[in-house]
Amino acid sequence: MKGFLMAYRYGDRKQRTLFPQSIDEYIPQDAPVRAYDVFVDSLDFTELGIEIEPHKVGCPQYDPKAMLKLLLYGYSYGVRSSRKLEREAHYNLSFIWLTGGLKPDHKTIAEFRKNNKASLRKVLKQCARLCVKLDLIEGNTLFVDGTKIRANASIKNSWTKERCNRHLKKIDKRIKEILSECDAADRKEKDQASLVKMKEELKDQDALKSKVKNILSELKIEDKKSTNTTDPDCKLMHSVQGSHSAYNVQSVVDEKRGLIVNSDVVSENNDIHQFAEQVERANETLGKKCQAACADAGYSSVDELEKIDEQGIKVVVPSQKQALKEKKEDPFDKSHFKYDPVDDCYTCPQGHVLKYSYTNTVKRAKVYRGGPACRRCCYFGKCTKQPRGRGITRLLKAELKQKLEAQYEEPESQKTYALRKQKVELPFGHIKRNLKVDSFLLRGLDSVKAEASVLASCFNIARMISIMGVSGLIAKLTS
Repeated sequence: MKGFLMAYRYGDRKQRTLFPQSIDEYIPQDAPVRAYDVFVDSLDFTELGIEIEPHKVGCPQYDPKAMLKLLLYGYSYGVRSSRKLEREAHYNLSFIWLTGGLKPDHKTIAEFRKNNKASLRKVLKQCARLCVKLDLIEGNTLFVDGTKIRANASIKNSWTKERCNRHLKKIDKRIKEILSECDAADRKEKDQASLVKMKEELKDQDALKSKVKNILSELKIEDKKSTNTTDPDCKLMHSVQGSHSAYNVQSVVDEKRGLIVNSDVVSENNDIHQFAEQVERANETLGKKCQAACADAGYSSVDELEKIDEQGIKVVVPSQKQALKEKKEDPFDKSHFKYDPVDDCYTCPQGHVLKYSYTNTVKRAKVYRGGPACRRCCYFGKCTKQPRGRGITRLLKAELKQKLEAQYEEPESQKTYALRKQKVELPFGHIKRNLKVDSFLLRGLDSVKAEASVLASCFNIARMISIMGVSGLIAKLTS
């Protein structure tokens, strides 16, 4: 018996069909693009700083609302470059519907993005406040975290003082070689081709030397460790993916639905000075103080944590020691030494007293020394090898540090900290993996901050659609 045969379905490009009478009929009512359209229409463009003047005199410009819709919707689906956005506006039905058939070229799109950097940075703030109104953000517990994203600049264009000095030595050596070769060529034949080429190279070497000297001078004047000639605002940063010219992206996420309250970009390699500023910016957006703020040990600067603790906000941040508690403890660790607040001294497990020696103003800590007693101790050589005896440092704000460490160990704080990864890591995962953002397109700190704000807003809109559905979100935004 022969098997059952299926006929193929063939398309016919020349078949005549009756198309809908308007573009709107092509887009289903529950299409996500409709939510983006209503979201942008609900924004206060005056607060954003974008002028909406239908009767403006002069050369007609593209509708700013349509341009912002194009950017937000494009970024939400990984379409970020101006040329790709131009292509989508011509051939992608969702984009055609969203812009109402407008087809701006890539230069117009790039100019809009460039000229409205300050406005794009404010989109996330309005988005977060809208989420508060929709009861999607409570603002009770906030989670802070950072991630490194590559800059639009090569690591080869990063310069340090050491690299500048090495290059200057090489250039001087090469210049001497060229001058020597030129002298030899002069004695043989004046107009030979090799002499012309050497003189051109000499000119190039002089120009390169001048460029490197300018870079070195800039590093010394501004007291920078490094600079990048393509994007001076980015820094050489290290991550699990290696070393790159990059930016440090900060994010503050609300506990309830994992929505982003504040997004920022800094040029600092680490997060140690970011906790207080990021939490305060998030509180400004919320219009109130949060009840608790949580972050990992990378934010455990006592000075930073104190700024938030003083406001009556519960700080849930482990110290570096608490973060590494799984490691085997040293029997000569500082924790085995007892501090006496009355006499301001430490006592070691063997009963020897470590007296106050001096205050380290850089580390803002007191230093205590064991003195001659340590050299007579049976553990000398294991506990310490210093002739002056064992040294112990105690922060000037040690009591506050102990208070915050004890606060982190509380059962309620442990529950909060356990939620940290699933809340604050999700936006970074979405942006890096789903949207394929492995580097910024724009250059300069202000431009990168604007781009980060747009990406954070895109995450929030996608989350709002997932939580409420397209129809539900449109109904709330239009009510």
